[in-house]
Amino acid sequence: MSKAFTLIKEEQVSELNSTAKLYVHKRTGARLLSIINDDENKVFGINFRTTPKDSTGVAHILEHSVLGGSEKYPVKEPFVELLKGSLATYINANTFPDKTCYPIASPNLQDFYNLIDVYMDAVLHPLITEQTLMQEGWHFEINDPAEPLTYKGVVFNEMKGAYSSPEGVLETRIIESLFPKHIYSVDSGGDPRNIPDLTYADFKAFWENYYHPSNSFIFFYGNDDPDARLKLMEGYLKSYKRKKVKSTVKPAKPFKRAKKVEYSYDAGSDTDIESKNYLVVNWALPETTDPILNFSLRILGSILIGTPASPLKKALLDSGLGEDLAGLGLETELRHLIFSTGLKGTRARHAKKIERLIIDTLEALVRDGIDPDMITASVNTAEFRLRENNTGSFPRGIALMRRVLTTWIHDDEDPFKLLGFEATLNEIKARLAADPRYFERLIKTHLLENPHRTTLRLKPDPELARRLEEEEIARLAKIRESLDGKQIAEMVKNTKNLKLMQETPNAPEAVATLPVLKLKDLEKENKSIPIEVTQLQDTQVLYHDLFTNGIVYLDLGFDLHAMPQEYLPLTEIFARALLEMGTETEDYVKLSQRIGKSTGGIYGDSLSTTAYGSKENVSKLFIRGKATMNQSTEMLNILKDILLTTKFDNRERLKQIVLEEKSGVESGLVPGGHIFANRRVRAQFGGSGWVNDQMSGIGYLFALRELAKDIDKKWPSVLKKLEDMRDALINNRSLICNVTLDAANWATFKPRLENFIFALPDKEVTLKPFDIQASPEKEGLTIPAQVNYVGKAANLYDLGYEFDGSADVITGYLRMAYLWEKIRVLGGAYGGFCVFDENSGVFSFLSYRDPNLDTTLENYDNAAGYLKNLDPNLFNDNELTKAIIAAIGDLDTYQLPDAKGYTSMMRHLTGKTDAMLQKKRDEILSTNGEDFISFGEVLEKAAKSEAVAVIGSQAAIEGSKAGLKVTKVL
Repeated sequence: MSKAFTLIKEEQVSELNSTAKLYVHKRTGARLLSIINDDENKVFGINFRTTPKDSTGVAHILEHSVLGGSEKYPVKEPFVELLKGSLATYINANTFPDKTCYPIASPNLQDFYNLIDVYMDAVLHPLITEQTLMQEGWHFEINDPAEPLTYKGVVFNEMKGAYSSPEGVLETRIIESLFPKHIYSVDSGGDPRNIPDLTYADFKAFWENYYHPSNSFIFFYGNDDPDARLKLMEGYLKSYKRKKVKSTVKPAKPFKRAKKVEYSYDAGSDTDIESKNYLVVNWALPETTDPILNFSLRILGSILIGTPASPLKKALLDSGLGEDLAGLGLETELRHLIFSTGLKGTRARHAKKIERLIIDTLEALVRDGIDPDMITASVNTAEFRLRENNTGSFPRGIALMRRVLTTWIHDDEDPFKLLGFEATLNEIKARLAADPRYFERLIKTHLLENPHRTTLRLKPDPELARRLEEEEIARLAKIRESLDGKQIAEMVKNTKNLKLMQETPNAPEAVATLPVLKLKDLEKENKSIPIEVTQLQDTQVLYHDLFTNGIVYLDLGFDLHAMPQEYLPLTEIFARALLEMGTETEDYVKLSQRIGKSTGGIYGDSLSTTAYGSKENVSKLFIRGKATMNQSTEMLNILKDILLTTKFDNRERLKQIVLEEKSGVESGLVPGGHIFANRRVRAQFGGSGWVNDQMSGIGYLFALRELAKDIDKKWPSVLKKLEDMRDALINNRSLICNVTLDAANWATFKPRLENFIFALPDKEVTLKPFDIQASPEKEGLTIPAQVNYVGKAANLYDLGYEFDGSADVITGYLRMAYLWEKIRVLGGAYGGFCVFDENSGVFSFLSYRDPNLDTTLENYDNAAGYLKNLDPNLFNDNELTKAIIAAIGDLDTYQLPDAKGYTSMMRHLTGKTDAMLQKKRDEILSTNGEDFISFGEVLEKAAKSEAVAVIGSQAAIEGSKAGLKVTKVL
């Protein structure tokens, strides 16, 4: 037991199979929560309560900046050096309105300790110079005295991208509207109009004030030595004394009456804006600290808007007053919970109708009662998710840390309150049993009788971007006019000095200070995933014997080659229709409730890839479900009903689904433009790239718009296509079943699955290859945004490249060295990437929230020269070792059981054997300098590719010298 810490509380959390211990550091008052369990994906986080007073983005910029060099590790960006050579499953930092978090996760103990050491020195001893603020925050950019001034900076450009997203603007304005004159009324991420107001003195003072151990909340989770945690932290904290930090987030002052507010968002050059308004109603709810009320309100949020059957969601969509739901739903990260909902794609004149509809629906639910099946379904769904604790690829420990911080950081509230859930759920069930109108009373108290409410209209403004740009230009011109020649010369010098710093490599001795794993620390053998390939009836079944805590994970894969190629854009709509339109015996409300009551969820998921070593396309529609073993028969019954008896003939319901999908894709274009650019540029090479664009990319969006018109004008044709798809796809001869479950439960589930398969149609099937020709071209796809997403691609196999595992090492190094420096550091974009699909051979460059276009394309083309001309000394130090370690880390990424089963199935479908995977691993481990040069020679050929896709602003695309074919997307 450490003498430096006082144990405040200890508790067994049986639901998490964990022991939780809360400590306080005697000398500084730093709080430390230690979660001890057998999870090998270890987590550490140091978190600070940060309460900015304005929207200069100081908290956000500082979050970027402290990871840019420290006293012990005086390199420009230790964060990047870590990414280059770590087995980490998570390395990042996050800014919230009231806290800044620095979490890491790794399954390797030495790597874990290395990451902690770098992060602790970064937050407590950062080298935050004026140049740090210039690079990460903002600076005046001027390369010649005759040039005009411009603003540059990573966070400045990032937030320009964020403010280009209507959903991002909506989220910011909702919180601002509910908490005027409060810490939550400012944008901790930074408003681009305010970021240039941040001075270096204020920037440095923010760190000095808030980044002190007395204001810290330290978190550990996993199977590392719990005593070593305390000893380790004492080493970092012992030189500090307790300091009083004023960072408390006060409870919000309640409204006496509801308010109406109105804001604008950038609608681009679109003049057809009448039906592009947002209207949301928002409530500030009680604080997060009462666990029973907290979890009750989470369940209530699910009841009201969480599923297609949810009564408030249904009322809004059925009204025809908008295209899709808008708002935050239930926001749980702040001191106060927030409930927010409404519609997007609305007309301004419908604002009062939508507000009235929301209130009327809530009043009707209180008056007439909530359907008991809806309550049962929502309670079951919440309980299943808590027990399964499935966070996907996101580390469980970090998800838990974020949950406890919502109470912990406020007046040192007990972090144990939201750790467990058993007692809380039991109490909610008991209250519900004693009072069947429990949730109706919550609606009445916390919504209908709660005056702390805003009705917010977000209206489209096609002139907003122009006005903001003109304001920025005028502001910069005014500043320039106030400067004399000497001051302008000084700015030119600062710009050049910044670029010199950015372009100057780290000193080898500085890089050598960073802790790095050795190659001997890496596993030489691949970890195989168990797979048994069998047949049940005429269906291939893949079974993975893995411990799943009694949950069966089932994937049903239907071969899309059984249907006409022109139906591909309908795939996602067909999948949603199966689950959201009802069957011959149940309408979609009852079906949704049945799924919620009896399973952990059923959903559709499309896939298109290329078989390894060939150009054969693999395209499937998966219907994926999960349930506890005692509910597995009912899950199969539900699947049988939806596959065989779904009724597609509800025209209005199908149109709702199509409009929701369309709205979802449109909303994703600004925050996820790099994803869409990647799909679009890969589509130019045909095959799986084209299929994916048709099913989930820009091609899909264009098809959805046509489909919405066809539902109105050609309904019989649309209905026939859906029926044709069911007839073609639902066939046990072209079905593949993927099951992840332990052996004992498989023995029980297998005959149930066989009976299910037997009930499906069994008929001859003809699988036809898709006829898709490659057609590279330079595309410019315009959206209302202040930034760009630039993609360029080539098929390396067509250029003569033969795959070698070293490609993983080289692309990772290229991403974190060359592209990071050229696209992010020098270019000011938020990110630059490269992705190589070893199945198809397509290699793509991408940028994210990029202020540039032509320069970025030029940098892509120069990547070949960078690789070919690398300093030979690179391969004599630890740079190559780090790149190999990072590639192995990606190969051995931590996975939960369901993900392991899905990964194994993917390997089977694409023809990758354990022997092939081991060969790839061996090639990664033996990568050398010659491999980098050889890959550079291939990229030299790729530079000549005509395949370009840019998603971004109309001005940038039309002003580009790249010769882009311009298409308006939004």
